[in-house]
Amino acid sequence: MKHDQESFTKVKSYRPFHSAFDPCPPLGKRYYRTPPNLYLGFQPRGLPQFSPMEALKKGTLWPVFYDPYENPYEMGGKGG
Repeated sequence: MKHDQESFTKVKSYRPFHSAFDPCPPLGKRYYRTPPNLYLGFQPRGLPQFSPMEALKKGTLWPVFYDPYENPYEMGGKGG
């Protein structure tokens, strides 16, 4: 199974289907996030770790699992 680089991004997008007979205006592009653990498979030994205080702030001990929420609809803070 071949994967392109885009399939491994955390933020993905799609365009909902819009029929020619649909009376509503078409929806724009929609975004969704995928968690980082989908791309790791299993947790290997020796992963880098945050300090204990940093881990408490970020909610995980391992930087590879850290995924802060960024609103994809706020494109550069200008709204979208």
